[in-house]
Formats: sequence, C-alpha cells, structure tokens
Amino acid sequence: MGFFSKIKEGLKKTRDAVIGHIDNMLCSATVIDEDLFDELEEILIEADVGVELSLRTIDEARKEARINKIDEPSKINELIIDLLFEGYVSKGEVVQADVRFAEEGPTVLLVVGVNGVGKTTTIAKLAKRYIDQGKKVLLVAADTFRAGAKEQLEVWASRLGVDIVTGLDNSDPSSLCYDGLVKGKNGNYDLIIVDTAGRLHNKANLMAELGKMKRVMAKVIPDAPHESFLIIDANTGQNGVEQAKVFKEVTDLSGIVITKMDGTSKG
Repeated sequence: MGFFSKIKEGLKKTRDAVIGHIDNMLCSATVIDEDLFDELEEILIEADVGVELSLRTIDEARKEARINKIDEPSKINELIIDLLFEGYVSKGEVVQADVRFAEEGPTVLLVVGVNGVGKTTTIAKLAKRYIDQGKKVLLVAADTFRAGAKEQLEVWASRLGVDIVTGLDNSDPSSLCYDGLVKGKNGNYDLIIVDTAGRLHNKANLMAELGKMKRVMAKVIPDAPHESFLIIDANTGQNGVEQAKVFKEVTDLSGIVITKMDGTSKG
C-alpha cells in the first residue's frame, strides 16, 4: 500500500465523523443561508478541527458560494473538503515522507514527544522501514527516566535484529548519545535513531536536557541531529498543536508523526 493510500485509509474515521456529519446535515437542508453556515461552523469546531481553521474555512465557503452562485446545499460539502485540505497543505507543496539521509556518514534521527504517544513503537516502525531498504540501523535508548522505556526498546531491537545502545536507569542521556554516535560512526551505520524522554510538564528540564544532547551529538557528528521528529497521539486533537509549539522551542523539528490515526477522528 502506498503512502497516500495509507493516509486515505487512516483518515476514514475523520471523513465519517466530520464530512459524514456535514453531508447528512446538508442533505436535509433546503436553502443556503447564515443558519446553515453557522451550523457547519459548529460541526467543525466540535470535531476538533480547530477554531481558527473552522472560522476561516466557513468564511471562505460563504465567499465561494456567493461568488460562484452556489444555491444547492449538497454542493457545499465538496467545497468544504477542498477548503479544509488547502488549510492544512499549501497548494503545490511536496509532502516529504522520508528521512533525508546525510551525504556522508550516519544520519542521526532524534525522536521527541510526550510520554505515552507511541514513540517506542514509532521508532520500531521507522527502523523496520529502513532495514527493509537495506540500511544499517542503530537504536539509542536515551529515555533513561521513564520506567520500562529502555526495556521496551530492547524488545523491539531484538525482534528487528538491530543493535541498541543502552545505559542504567536515570543515567545521563547525553552520555548515551555520545556512546551511541561514536558506535554508529565507527560501525558505519546508515541511521541512528535516538529515543528521548517526554517530560513536557517540566519544560525547563526538557529544554536543558535536549539542548545538552544536541551539543554532545554535534561533537561526534557535526551536523547531528540531521532530523528531529515529533510524535503526537491523534487522540490529543488540537492540543497537539500546543505540544508542537513547546517542542519547537526546544529543538528544530523537521517532521511530525501522528500515531493512532485509526482510532479517532481528531487526527
């Protein structure tokens, strides 16, 4: 299954919950008026699309309906789908769905996100993806604070048949990063995936910790980390935007992975 096919399948619940609701409402409507647009606006906001995007989408729909003289409620549905898509992805923008590998030496991928969003599983999926492409992958268990984090990653490393660098619980994650990148560099690995702690409730500690990790990485591999992926649980909904803002202050995010898309319409 291709990348965009997986996106389409994953968004089925969103379509059923949001667009399906809109479609049902429009089928029973007889005229296009302000009450109709107010109701559409309410549906989008309740679906956790986000207040700003919902207001902008309905405002654009009003203008489009007036300019193009749309007088059939059933035609509004397709218009809203197009406007929502344009709101999320700019016209002509290319979606980069792959790690961008360094021209020389190992590529370092830093994985961040709050606890419980699925970082460990995502790391395993990313490792499997690139193992299947013939890449030599190394995992670094730098989340030394969450109980069981190291053990979970060790299980996945064993299943995938990849090497992993671990340390003692509550040990310095920066030291682990140093050891991991030295091993990755000397062992001619293609990809080094670094797990991190997700203590968002203490942003000061999080910023200090990730900042130190990045400085240590750069001493071993000057451009590391080459990529920083933020993992967000789809059930978080619009609050995921706030998480992204916080982590953006901490590290230069280059990508976002949304997990558990098949279980909620909030993604």
